[in-house]
Amino acid sequence: MFVCRPLQGSENPFIPEEDGAARRGEGEMGSVVLPTLRRKREVDAAIRDTLDMVLVLRFGRAADAACLQLDDILAKSSWDISKFATIALVDMDSEEIQVYVDYFDITLVPATIFFFNAHHMKMDSGTPDHTKWIGSFSSKQDFIDVVEYLGAG
Repeated sequence: MFVCRPLQGSENPFIPEEDGAARRGEGEMGSVVLPTLRRKREVDAAIRDTLDMVLVLRFGRAADAACLQLDDILAKSSWDISKFATIALVDMDSEEIQVYVDYFDITLVPATIFFFNAHHMKMDSGTPDHTKWIGSFSSKQDFIDVVEYLGAG
């Protein structure tokens, strides 16, 4: 089970030790606090191993302004939701991640996808697409409210 906790340097709880030490998320605002997943097996492990908590995966690009805005909200919220959710950023430009980009039909960024006990959580966000949240949240509290709702449902 993954639990949000303060990270040490470039430590990433979703990456095995031999890979984690070599990667640093320079230039990524959210990556200072949040792990960044760049390989399919890392995303697979996060989905499979996050139990009894909501898993929030933000698909996007580190250089995108909307992604940076959302990353800031996610980073500021991570401590507040750490008892019932964990957050990871997914680098859409990684070749191995394209299987998820295609599967979830991610064409706009940022796209936030929620899981609970390895099950994809669908939600009504007022758009025809109930599989993901497109764009940023307007505030930290809006994001926390969505995660709390998904965790309770």
